[in-house]
Amino acid sequence: MTWKIDGCTVADAPALARNNMSAFWEDPTWILLWPEGTTLGRLIESATKRYPRNLVTGRDEKRHEKAVDPVTGELVGYARWILPPSHFTKEDGSPEWPEAQVPDVSDEEKQRFEEEAKSAWWNARKEISGIDDKNDEVMDRLLAQGIYIKLDYLAVHPNNKGKGIATALVESGIRHAENIGLPLFTMSYKAGRGVYARLGFREVERVIQDDTKYGGKGEYGTYFMIYDVPKKE
Repeated sequence: MTWKIDGCTVADAPALARNNMSAFWEDPTWILLWPEGTTLGRLIESATKRYPRNLVTGRDEKRHEKAVDPVTGELVGYARWILPPSHFTKEDGSPEWPEAQVPDVSDEEKQRFEEEAKSAWWNARKEISGIDDKNDEVMDRLLAQGIYIKLDYLAVHPNNKGKGIATALVESGIRHAENIGLPLFTMSYKAGRGVYARLGFREVERVIQDDTKYGGKGEYGTYFMIYDVPKKE
């Protein structure tokens, strides 16, 4: 199967919510964010309300791509990239990577999306709020050492894992990074580390924590990885 990689629009919000919430629902540490009794269905419903606003926020820096089944047209994967400020636009002033920039919407639509997002339930447990403090510290330090395109989010629905969808999405980012001569940076969880390693990312640091004090099963590992692009002549 050759997956089709396209840019996202606000119309993709329901499919993105289903894909992304289902993907992270499989992560034993991520689900600790939510109060006992929270269901996947409730998170999908809430994310559907939040995603239109999220997709049109930060259009200068954010790029969004979806993987699509070319036969059924179903959205089967998603990646969000963040460009460094030096590369929001090309030399001629036009947007960099325009095919992955969500089309803009009217002010009226933005206001409607904002109101809809605010109406969504999204109440993570405060008890787990500090679990990523160390990760944030390491990420900030590493990102300060260079100029990168950051792969900020990668999700494939559990029903579609093992089909090369994550690889196709990451390869799309690699092609763009090589085109403009910038390395890629990402923080991976254990489940996704193999994809990055196979595609040529190198691990530069890792943080392993014990999440049992938050109600987890033990190891919470994050892996900071960089893809170095060949320097242009």
